Amino acid sequence: MRRQFKTFGDGSLIEYGRGQFDAWCVFLSGPDLPRFAPRDAWYFAELQRLGDKHGRYRLYDDFVRIYDSTCAIPDAGLLALITGLAAGYGEDALQVDRLLSVVYAGMIAEENKTHAPLKKRIKRLGMYQCLIENMAAEDAANFSRHRDWKLIDKECLARGF
Repeated sequence: MRRQFKTFGDGSLIEYGRGQFDAWCVFLSGPDLPRFAPRDAWYFAELQRLGDKHGRYRLYDDFVRIYDSTCAIPDAGLLALITGLAAGYGEDALQVDRLLSVVYAGMIAEENKTHAPLKKRIKRLGMYQCLIENMAAEDAANFSRHRDWKLIDKECLARGF
């Protein structure tokens, strides 16, 4: 069953639906793109490109504002904050809004997974790696795959989160 998460001014939307593992798969669709499940590597690469244009630390700091307020329940106020932050990116406002909203939806999904001990921290590690450490988007997306959560926890703690 599809659950609408956020609709944008151009008619694009983010929703949850059934994926391979659970009903917390994030989907993005719109007038300029077919419905698809954004992969970490895709949005990390897009965020790196936007970070190169607008400042990677700025984009990461905006992400952390969202991260700090994220819990297992979607918050309309936080969705509005994302749109407000995105407005500061000028001509890229819609793309930043979409991307940060997709990451937010993904963090909510992580918070709702029963067997995910790291919860939303997994997204923060990837964002830190791709925006601050300049790790290739594909490498950041796959860094945690098939690794013991305790090792990933140590990676997070070494970076201060």
